[in-house]
Amino acid sequence: MNDLHGLRALVTGGASGIGLATATLLAERGAQVAVLDLDPSTAPKPLLGFTADVSDDASVRAAVAAAVEALGGLDILVNNAGIGAAGTVEDNPDEQWHRVLDVNVLGIVRTTRAALPHLRRSAHAAIVNTCSIAATAGLPQRALYSASKGAVLSLTLAMAADHVREGIRVNCVNPGTVDTPWVGRLLDAAPDPAAERAALQARQPHGRLVSADEIAAAVAYLAGPAAGSTTGTSLAVDGGMAGLRLRPAESTSGPAAISSDLAGSSGPASGPAGVER
Repeated sequence: MNDLHGLRALVTGGASGIGLATATLLAERGAQVAVLDLDPSTAPKPLLGFTADVSDDASVRAAVAAAVEALGGLDILVNNAGIGAAGTVEDNPDEQWHRVLDVNVLGIVRTTRAALPHLRRSAHAAIVNTCSIAATAGLPQRALYSASKGAVLSLTLAMAADHVREGIRVNCVNPGTVDTPWVGRLLDAAPDPAAERAALQARQPHGRLVSADEIAAAVAYLAGPAAGSTTGTSLAVDGGMAGLRLRPAESTSGPAAISSDLAGSSGPASGPAGVER
């Protein structure tokens, strides 16, 4: 597939995880790709690497300018850089709230602000933000992270409205739990990493963690010409986590489950058939 041939793309946080998978796929589909990262040295060729800290405006402006010069213009911006946080609303100090919001939300603002003059000159301008299932579902122990990603979702919609008449499309992807280095570190720190991984897999209806390549494929679609009439939308890549409500596996097949469902549909609920899942 060569649907992005001739387009120029910039991916923040593009040296590892979802960002690297995305940058690699965009390049495979024909785009020239630059990555912005705190340490871009791990980004393989043909990716172009530029050092940037999305929490520092001067750093972002300098890196975007250098990347655009190297690419000869800009058509696609993928705002992927972000950091995580675990805990309830009681657990994270103010400094951590400021840090996560600064990177996850204002990082998008800074990079987009620097890129917009270049995107306005493109005949095919697209911005894709990496959001999260945490923006649309209440996840335990993710208060700060969820707040930041909820802001990303709202920001995506506002940006789409602001720039649609300039020919700039803005969308976001909402990954479920992705098998990334950050998730790996969380698992390693758990008292029982195997049990924690099993729990994360089980809460996604398709029964496994999402891969970085699957997120990359969604980003590539939203960034490409095939999505030319798609703007202001969020694309969930979460194994059905946002929208599906499955019964427990032992209750989902066979005549007994059907009978149970029918019994639970009339009269007072009794037992598992009457429980809202």
